[in-house]
Amino acid sequence: MYHFGVLTSKVHMIWMRTVTGRMKSDYQYAAEIVYNNFPWPKTKSTQEITATAQAILDSRAKYPDATLNQMYGKDMYLFPELVKAHNANDKVVMEAYGFKESMTDAEILYRLFEMYKELTLEKPKSRK
Repeated sequence: MYHFGVLTSKVHMIWMRTVTGRMKSDYQYAAEIVYNNFPWPKTKSTQEITATAQAILDSRAKYPDATLNQMYGKDMYLFPELVKAHNANDKVVMEAYGFKESMTDAEILYRLFEMYKELTLEKPKSRK
């Protein structure tokens, strides 16, 4: 559930929209490009993200006849509980990264690439 919470967050969506490819207008999510390179938050407490992720699923379950396209398309305003659940999830994920709520998408992306850079820098091998 923790992973679902991070992957459905604003933070991950900003990353995905930047690094993934497209086929026509559809995103082409590739594990090797998007998921494997995504810098996950360094947090020991995953309970809040898990709880907000569950709230997203609980909100979806209130509308068993609605499609994901309806829930996340132009009529998303018809599902206020779902919007509220996603906003709560975004807030706790941002906190897990140490990001301020006031950060722009560009600022979030910059910080993610800084984290990615740190993850990919070669660490010197220890000598014995």
